[in-house]
Amino acid sequence: MGAGTSPVDPAPAGRAADEPREPDERDGTTGSASPDPATAATAATDADTATSTSTDGATAATDTDTAADGAATGGRPRRSRRFPRFTRDTARPEGGGRAASGDAPAPARQWPLLTVLGAAGLGLLIVVLDPFDQAFRIGTILIGGALIAGAVLRWVVPSVGMLAVRSRFTDLVTYGLMGTLIVLLALVAQPAPWLDVPILEDAVRFTIR
Repeated sequence: MGAGTSPVDPAPAGRAADEPREPDERDGTTGSASPDPATAATAATDADTATSTSTDGATAATDTDTAADGAATGGRPRRSRRFPRFTRDTARPEGGGRAASGDAPAPARQWPLLTVLGAAGLGLLIVVLDPFDQAFRIGTILIGGALIAGAVLRWVVPSVGMLAVRSRFTDLVTYGLMGTLIVLLALVAQPAPWLDVPILEDAVRFTIR
């Protein structure tokens, strides 16, 4: 029969001699098999399920955060940066605390304000009643002196209670300037002024003319 294969030789193991090759097989190697349609559909379904699960988880987390924010908002109202329509509270000015301890009675806690008001009220009463000569001048000086005393108290006493209206500097300037002007006007008031200031007399005459 020559040098060829003898008919009696067995066929190669694992494959029949006359078995046709698969299209993807070349030179004894097997290529990648084409994907099964059913397997691909199952994989796509699993991917969609995983995506839906993650989306549901994110939605649940968002709902939880929203509920927590709602609970926090319900328990403690969120503060806004806008100015309120109606002012319900103001910050205590510098030195606006009680002038005495909290156990003391109310007059003792507000003694700086009561001192200034008492002196100013006494001066006003003297001006109104006019019980003696030069009562108008003395009463006016007493009113101005009460304001100057308020400025001194605002500067010296650490806590003056309700006598503190604004900052310490603003109260000092306001009380001191008003008190000085009132005392000065009381001293130069006519007739028979106690203080002779030519500049003020010229200013008054110029204003009247």
